[in-house]
Amino acid sequence: MSKRHKVKFKVALSKIAVTTLAVGALAPFAVAQEIAEREAYFGETHVHTSWSFDAYIFGNHLTGPADAYKYAKGEPIKHPLGYDIQITTPLDWMGVTDHSEYAGVVRLANQPGSAISKLPIADKLIVKDPADIQRIYLWLGESMIEAKPIADLVKPEISGTVWDDNNKAADAANEPGKFTAFCSYEWTSTPNFRNMHRNVFFKDCAKVPEAPFSALESEAPEDLWAWMDKQRDAGNELLAISHNANVSGGIMYPTEVDFKGWPIDKAWSDARERNERLTEIKQIKGNSEAHPLLSPNDEFANFEILNFLLGNPEDSFVTLGGSYVRQAFKDGVAMQQAEGYNPYKMGIVGGSDSHNTGVPYRQENFYGGHARLDGTSMERMGGHNFTGLDVRFENPAGLTGLWAEENTRGSLFEAMQRKETFGTSGPRMKIRMFSGWSLSSDLDQREDWVKAAYEQGVPMGGDLPAPPEVTRSGTTTPHFVVWAIKDPSAANLDRIQIVKGWSQNGQSFEKIFDVVWSDDRVPDVVTGKVPAIESTVNIASATYDDTTGKTELIGTWSDPEFDASLDAFYYARALAVPTPRWTTIQAKDLGVSPPEMVSATVQERAWSSPIWYTPSSDARGQAVAGKTTDDLEKAGAVALTDAELKTLVSGKYLWLKNSVTGGLMKSRWTEDGLLMFMNIDPRIDIPSEFGDLVAHSNLGEANSAYSIADGKIVTNFGNRDYNYAVYKMEPAKSASADDKAKSSYYFARSNEFGYANYEVVEPPVFLGTEITDAVVPSESIAK
Repeated sequence: MSKRHKVKFKVALSKIAVTTLAVGALAPFAVAQEIAEREAYFGETHVHTSWSFDAYIFGNHLTGPADAYKYAKGEPIKHPLGYDIQITTPLDWMGVTDHSEYAGVVRLANQPGSAISKLPIADKLIVKDPADIQRIYLWLGESMIEAKPIADLVKPEISGTVWDDNNKAADAANEPGKFTAFCSYEWTSTPNFRNMHRNVFFKDCAKVPEAPFSALESEAPEDLWAWMDKQRDAGNELLAISHNANVSGGIMYPTEVDFKGWPIDKAWSDARERNERLTEIKQIKGNSEAHPLLSPNDEFANFEILNFLLGNPEDSFVTLGGSYVRQAFKDGVAMQQAEGYNPYKMGIVGGSDSHNTGVPYRQENFYGGHARLDGTSMERMGGHNFTGLDVRFENPAGLTGLWAEENTRGSLFEAMQRKETFGTSGPRMKIRMFSGWSLSSDLDQREDWVKAAYEQGVPMGGDLPAPPEVTRSGTTTPHFVVWAIKDPSAANLDRIQIVKGWSQNGQSFEKIFDVVWSDDRVPDVVTGKVPAIESTVNIASATYDDTTGKTELIGTWSDPEFDASLDAFYYARALAVPTPRWTTIQAKDLGVSPPEMVSATVQERAWSSPIWYTPSSDARGQAVAGKTTDDLEKAGAVALTDAELKTLVSGKYLWLKNSVTGGLMKSRWTEDGLLMFMNIDPRIDIPSEFGDLVAHSNLGEANSAYSIADGKIVTNFGNRDYNYAVYKMEPAKSASADDKAKSSYYFARSNEFGYANYEVVEPPVFLGTEITDAVVPSESIAK
């Protein structure tokens, strides 16, 4: 804690002490002080013990939920391979999330004298050698994927006992005010090897159900939410956290149809927002914030990317759309504008998914997450490949921070409910963001800035109220204050950024703003981006020095491009200075070169939950309205047939104008089915899920293959199909003779919610935007 914050904390304590002696008339002040002095409590939302069937198969036979809580409190426990492991800094809270599916059955089958060990089926669960790992994992895993539970293994006398013991361990570890242990579990839906998992947390262990709802009962999240609603109706508060979206195969964040194939509507959106308040942004199996192809202008998006699907299915690829949190936020505001609801107003958390009972959060303390399969440095650095996962792509776990009044189940759960949460990549960095219409521009200079920010605005996880004045001129704009402080035992801070996303006419966009940064760096005059901070990492010695960066950063910012008529979200991201990655550290210890398929360095980071802005109906009415396919059909436009589509595009160049941005691009459609976009102006915003159009344009590469079927042009991006319907509008009868010979064509892209945003236009003569009135010198004319 900085000196300034120590002083502020002491002053706050004295104020609260005085207030507690005062009469009831001063009670509101005491409440305000409690809110203003919320503290960040760090904890774990996602960890497995030997009670999870896969953890036991991987070799975790020694430790259970009680050991997980001991580890979280700072006590050493045994790694599955027998050596001691200990957390670098103890946690404030934890929820053990063993799989509800077949919970404890493998452990009990291998435990002589247990009820299940006496059943004939127990012989099929005995783990003797590595071959058993693959056999049992596939047997149980495929029964879950195929939704065909093994009857003998789901009897209440087995599953009920395990669940009861799990909750007793949480109650035994819970110490209100000192350490919080939640009753929790993982719902492990894995349809077609795609991750749809959720971690479910209960507010009060005294009210948990007799048994958790498992994916063996249903793989549909809609059924999980319905069960959660019934629990809530019975007085049992709970919430779900979606996790590892990056390996969901594109189905974690759908926009058109739900898991059961029904069209997504407001009721579905409300059920998701009511039950699924949080989403995991980073864990041992990679980062789920963003992907370089989804966010080509984000130089920090290439962070712990994992190209992997559970079980390593041979006929599937990692899918980008629907698999990343930032894209879900963008889809959410686009759905709000186009459909009137946003299912993706989620808070941010971090997690581990460690199957070791203990969890490694630091690069210098990384011991893997899958027991025997990555438990030694030689095995990790050798690139052990199991179920398709090269363990060198694993990384330390993420952490969750909750801004709460006290370290109790009730207070921490309420912080999760209101989404005043943040995630980190492992270190205990703290981050805060507030926004409001009248936030003081000098908040970053005030000792009481947190109290003032609560009074003048909303914290992360919240919604901006309607602005005091509705205008598109930019005179009304949201103001922000962002703050971050380093982990005392980790690296200094590089910068804090604000990530903005917005939507118009079904298209969504993003932009990243550097708000406050360390050292004497000057933003680039063209791009506005702050240059990279100097790296002090010595790869050979796997060391760095903390001579760059700052211990604490705070700054204010106002959105210079705000449009009150458009839906938007904002979240903060704090970056630390570069440090050696665990692979570099362990390569040095082994006397080998760092592996080249992963980065030798890493910039640890923290992400705040977003703040959302939703225009009022009056403000939304000021937006420039776009054409929808319904509008076109009502005006007499007709969708082209397959033959007409082929005539229009095959072997042709077509110039398209984006009616939202005004941007022009030349499209090339070859006869053998390749599509390329050219002449892309990098200054004009590119809609989501097109990839890096600027780079493709400059390099002359095809963006995608295309085909024509069922009245659509089908393309592909990020291993997901997108299609275009094309509408032909005949000239009006009142048109001139020249215009009567011309028809208008409009392209409607499938992920833009019914808008036809691309019009075929005549090839432009000039593409520059800087010179509007060219003046030719008279002497040039004379020559």
